[in-house]
Amino acid sequence: MRIALGISYHGGAYQGWQSQLSGQTVQDQLEKALTRLAARPISTLCAGRTDAGVHALMQVVHFDTDSIRREVSWVRGTNALLPRDIGVEWAREVPAAFHCRASALTRRYAYLLYESPVRPSMDTGRVGWVMLPLDADRMRSAAQRLIGEHDFSSFRASQCQALSPVKQMREIAISRRGAYLRFEFEANAFLHHMIRNIMGCLIAIGSGKKPVEWIDEVLQARQRKIAAPTFSPDGLYFLGPRYDAHWGLPERTAAYDGLP
Repeated sequence: MRIALGISYHGGAYQGWQSQLSGQTVQDQLEKALTRLAARPISTLCAGRTDAGVHALMQVVHFDTDSIRREVSWVRGTNALLPRDIGVEWAREVPAAFHCRASALTRRYAYLLYESPVRPSMDTGRVGWVMLPLDADRMRSAAQRLIGEHDFSSFRASQCQALSPVKQMREIAISRRGAYLRFEFEANAFLHHMIRNIMGCLIAIGSGKKPVEWIDEVLQARQRKIAAPTFSPDGLYFLGPRYDAHWGLPERTAAYDGLP
């Protein structure tokens, strides 16, 4: 049978999602726990790989197995074997036609930014940090210029393995709660470091270092060196993919309510 899982994790202690020889990745920890629970090797695929230090509220994975377990057992049994900073939120048996990556319609991320002259303490590792005051309206104006289908080469890491830099940005929403700014991104897919590179540019505009129109120059240049430096991974959260309703999978987890 094919099983889909929703996974949440704090990425601070891990070298990203994808398995490495060090074994210190989220995928390595998850597969080790699943293999113990199933009493046979389990290999997973994920909806969207995350980098070192990046968090997830609903990473979606799937795997095939002939081990028979109830859905609640896949959740509680796996969680009992996982480190405390990784958790299975839900489990569903899905048809063999389901593929966590190929079946995704869009993918969603949030970036949490802390605006303060003093570095964060309670939220260290969970938020990005800027010392200068930011103008949210300037950043919203710049963000709207990225909506639609574009070549995002200027926001693409040199090691990006995507076949095409052309992606469709569906939405960028920016909201504020006191010293915290929340940026939400939704697109059909994202390039490596794409959001962190966009964040660097939006912060340059929000702080007044660059005009709003500069984002057009960056986008049209299609050269990474034109954009701002890659921003910190600390405040980046993979919110998860969206699927067609007929798959019957959740769109959010309880962890969403914990973000400003």
